[in-house]
Amino acid sequence: QVQLVESGGGLVQAGGSLRLSCVASGSIFSINAMGWYRQAPGKQRELVATISTGGSTYYADSVKGRFTISRDNAKNAVYLQMNSLKSKNTAVYYCNSNLQQFRFFSSRDYWGQGTQVTVSS
Repeated sequence: QVQLVESGGGLVQAGGSLRLSCVASGSIFSINAMGWYRQAPGKQRELVATISTGGSTYYADSVKGRFTISRDNAKNAVYLQMNSLKSKNTAVYYCNSNLQQFRFFSSRDYWGQGTQVTVSS
């Protein structure tokens, strides 16, 4: 059993900052890439940022320069620092991790339950 638990969402004014955290727990053998996605009302889920085991990062164009993804491999955690938030960043943010469980021969994607981020204008 594997769980991804997010925290750090909330209500913030435009121009403000929030830091999201996600911790993976359970029967984990290894973790590959970790990332954040978001889904705004009436829209499809979209990629925000990803980070590899070695720390290589990828960002959606819309968040480059404002969001920073990081991870702590010792804690099985991934973070998303969001600065200069805009009202259009309002969405449910989901943590994603590609990982392999003990006694499994391959890895797969796991998702957190999501955390709401609301940016007021």
